[in-house]
Amino acid sequence: MREEQPYWNTNVARHAGILRAVPPECGAALDVGCGDGLLAAKLARRCGRVVGVDSSAGMVARARALHAEPTFLEGDFLTVDLPAEGFDFVCSVTAVHHMDFTAALTRMRELLCPGGVLVVVGLAREETAADWARRVAAAPLVRTVKVLRRAGGPTGMPEAAPGMGYRRVREAAEQVLPGVRYRWHLLRRYSLTWRKP
Repeated sequence: MREEQPYWNTNVARHAGILRAVPPECGAALDVGCGDGLLAAKLARRCGRVVGVDSSAGMVARARALHAEPTFLEGDFLTVDLPAEGFDFVCSVTAVHHMDFTAALTRMRELLCPGGVLVVVGLAREETAADWARRVAAAPLVRTVKVLRRAGGPTGMPEAAPGMGYRRVREAAEQVLPGVRYRWHLLRRYSLTWRKP
């Protein structure tokens, strides 16, 4: 089945990995910070029920206009009404740095059914010499990929600079999600993958 992909950028580049993590026979999925709904629409082809949440009224309106299947809610993820332990899969792409990191991960954990999977793709800031060395070394490849793939995306996406460094992200995630798998990705992203016991 062909996946809808009207544009490519460094967030969309992570979609394939997120979709591979969806548990078999996923009954319900949640996309936190769903933006224009592109990932939620892809999840709707694999999961029985999909909910996308975003705090931006403009993004939610666009998601509703573009995609019929997922349910889109406008609101603060930390307070919006969602069923506890109601999702087999929860994901978030470059949205968690817009929220209190620990509170967001804790809420995602609580919303997962036992055995459910959480995948977070996030942004962090460079703080150490090693962080900067990786960024400088990867920069030419990142620029080339963006040019070749004609990187773009919807206008009006809310932006925020990440407040936490990679090390702090990893340490905080390990506190909230014991056994979480942390990975650094080339296109200035990290990912967290965790299965709820």
